[in-house]
Amino acid sequence: MSTPQRPATTAASPETQATEESAPFLVYAKLVGSVTLWGGTWIAGRYLAQHITPFPAAFIRFAIASIFLLWLTKRVEGRLPGLNRTNWLQLALLGLTGVFAYNAFFFTGLQTTTAGRAALIVAAIPAVLSVYSAIVLKEPFPPRKIAGVLLSFLGVALIVSDGNPAALFDQGLSRGDLAIFGCVASWSVYTLAGRRAMTRFSPHTSVTWSCVLGSLFLLIPALANDLPQVTFHAGWLDWLCFIYLGVFATGMAFSWYYEGVKAVGPSRAGVFINLVPVTAVVLGFLILGEPLSHSLLAGGGMVMAGVWLTNRPVKKRNC
Repeated sequence: MSTPQRPATTAASPETQATEESAPFLVYAKLVGSVTLWGGTWIAGRYLAQHITPFPAAFIRFAIASIFLLWLTKRVEGRLPGLNRTNWLQLALLGLTGVFAYNAFFFTGLQTTTAGRAALIVAAIPAVLSVYSAIVLKEPFPPRKIAGVLLSFLGVALIVSDGNPAALFDQGLSRGDLAIFGCVASWSVYTLAGRRAMTRFSPHTSVTWSCVLGSLFLLIPALANDLPQVTFHAGWLDWLCFIYLGVFATGMAFSWYYEGVKAVGPSRAGVFINLVPVTAVVLGFLILGEPLSHSLLAGGGMVMAGVWLTNRPVKKRNC
């Protein structure tokens, strides 16, 4: 699980608009902090993926996250909503896609793909969701969105081909890039399933139980890949990364982000999500020394411009 789905844009009431205009600096600081923490997941994940196999790494991350989120949800909502025969299948789907599948692909891809490159590929998810919404849900797909989707996909092609998209027909995709595309697919399914879940459960409840159930799904493959030995032999920097991923990048960032949604509205808060891949590229360069190639910067710019076009709200004309 990387970031929550972007909240749906709704018309703001006069009271909401007044709240947005008077939002304190701390709210925006928390929004920036949340996307910075999410951007850092690619750095911590890249470090762990170099010497820890995907399933043990994913399980430890979300075992920590589950414990923290159970505490946080009880503190925020005053109770821990239980699972029943009706809701557990829906929440289990979130855990299977957004935690189990996404993180298996996440740690597998980061074994060979740089953090910044991976984050920019995943940034194309809004374009994938727009295509799905147009084809399956029959939502409007105006020329602006079509241009945004094409620009995003071309940017991804530029990134994964190192500046030569035509070479993809001869060389294909690397194993790491294929795994990151698995992140795109699994997170897209998670987002679509999450839209329905958010109508029945609070954001904290949905994320908490998806983490708990996803951790249970990860347990058996993690045990099959030497989880006890990994846990015993992990160094202090490994545990620092796990705590960062579980507590700060999952629990704290999620809480801060939805505080921002509540204070300034989903439209303004959602804009900050676009900073996640930018943060990942910058941190990858500063912390891991990852190169900033021309194809990465150009392709990343195209992806971000495409996402902006795809998500840009349509302005209503006054009659």
